[in-house]
Amino acid sequence: MNKTKSIVVASLMAGLGLTACNQNGEKHRNPGRTYAPDMVYSRAYDAYTYNPVFADSQSSRLPVPGTVARGHELPDHLKEGDTTAYKTFTTNLRFSDDELKEGKRLFDIYCGICHGQKLDGQGPLFASGKFASMPANFKDAKYLHMPVGQMYAAVKFGKNAMGSYSSQLDIKQRWQVIAYIKKVQSENGGAPFALGINNVPANSSTPKADSSSVQKTSDVAKASH
Repeated sequence: MNKTKSIVVASLMAGLGLTACNQNGEKHRNPGRTYAPDMVYSRAYDAYTYNPVFADSQSSRLPVPGTVARGHELPDHLKEGDTTAYKTFTTNLRFSDDELKEGKRLFDIYCGICHGQKLDGQGPLFASGKFASMPANFKDAKYLHMPVGQMYAAVKFGKNAMGSYSSQLDIKQRWQVIAYIKKVQSENGGAPFALGINNVPANSSTPKADSSSVQKTSDVAKASH
C-alpha cells in the first residue's frame, strides 16, 4: 500500500512539473503586452559600433573641435624642448590657503622623496645613496628665482634624472605644487609670492554685513523720502 502511494505521489509531482513548463519555455519568457517597449527592451548601442540613429552611423565620436571634455583642463600647449617658452610660461591660477596646503601634500607625496620635505634636496631616497647627483635644493640661490615655467616643464616633461610626473599630476595640481614651492622660497629670500593672491580659505563664507551699518543705511534711506 505504501509503495502504491509513493508511486501515485511521484506521478502527481511529475505531472505538475510538466504542466508548469511548456516545451519551449516561451510562455514564461514572453512578458505579454508592454506599455513602454523602449523601456523593456534596451535600445542601447555598444561604443564604436554601427548606430543607425545618427547620420554618421557612429555610436562614439571625438569631441567637437575647439571644445574641452567636461572635467578636463584646458591644454597648456607647452612643447617639450622649447626652453625659450619655458622661461615665460606662467598661469593665471590663484590659490587659496587650503589649495596651498593641498600643494604641500602633493609635494610631500611626489617630490619630497627626493627633494626633501624641507625643500633642501635631502629627501630620504637621496640620503640612502641611490642618486649619483643631488636633487635640487629649492632653498639654494640657484633655484630661488627660477621661472615658474621652467619648474612646470620639469614636472611635466622631467629633467635629468627626474622623470615626468604628467601622469600623476594634472595641470592644476602641477601649479599647486609649484605655488607651494614658490611660497616657501619667498620666505627664504626668494621673489615675493605671486601665485596666491586669492588667499581666502576655500571653505570660508562671505563675511556678513555689520548690523549697525545696515541700520544706518536704512535710516539714511528713510530720511531721503
